[in-house]
Amino acid sequence: MRGQLIKRYFITGLLIWVPLVITAWVLSIIVNTLDQTLTLLPEVVHPRRLFGFAIPGAGAVLTLLIILVTGLLAANFIGEKLVRWWNALLSRIPVVNSVYKAVKQVSDTLFAPNGNAFRKALLVQYPRQGAWTIAFLTGTPGGDIRNHLQGDFVSVYVPTTPNPTSGFFLMMPKADVVELDMTVDEALKYIISMGVVAPPPRARIVPHT
Repeated sequence: MRGQLIKRYFITGLLIWVPLVITAWVLSIIVNTLDQTLTLLPEVVHPRRLFGFAIPGAGAVLTLLIILVTGLLAANFIGEKLVRWWNALLSRIPVVNSVYKAVKQVSDTLFAPNGNAFRKALLVQYPRQGAWTIAFLTGTPGGDIRNHLQGDFVSVYVPTTPNPTSGFFLMMPKADVVELDMTVDEALKYIISMGVVAPPPRARIVPHT
């Protein structure tokens, strides 16, 4: 009996400390990586030179400021012209052209305010009939692919667990997918936790007849 209590207390302690330690570890990696942007500053205005010691997180703040200022400058007429000139320049460089275009298309799709990627959580049968998993709607098939598909199809991304950054891209009949009453964040938590952290149930509104 005492051994079971000790085991229970130990597991409870693990459940408290493991998420905290992993969160702190991930944040430290992100902050240390972003702090590398301090190398862009002249030595005269470097925090270590000004204050006599390093300031953790100063690079993260600098990175956020650079992104914000870049977006602010690119939003006006002159900035848009410079962005188009920069894109045209990179498109003429071999190798860089293909990599940059691919990354830019993905980033534009994922981060554009008017984008439709990962806006809906779906329930699909994968990898076989009778086995269900969560997928995300990414759009509809385009290009010549549309000419070879009969009927109404949708493009979906099926993430793997517990790492949703890898997965499978599928084109499925729209009739075979079920739209879930679940936010994308809730679906991601459900996938990352391998089904342990289930989203809260929502009451379905039954229409009056």
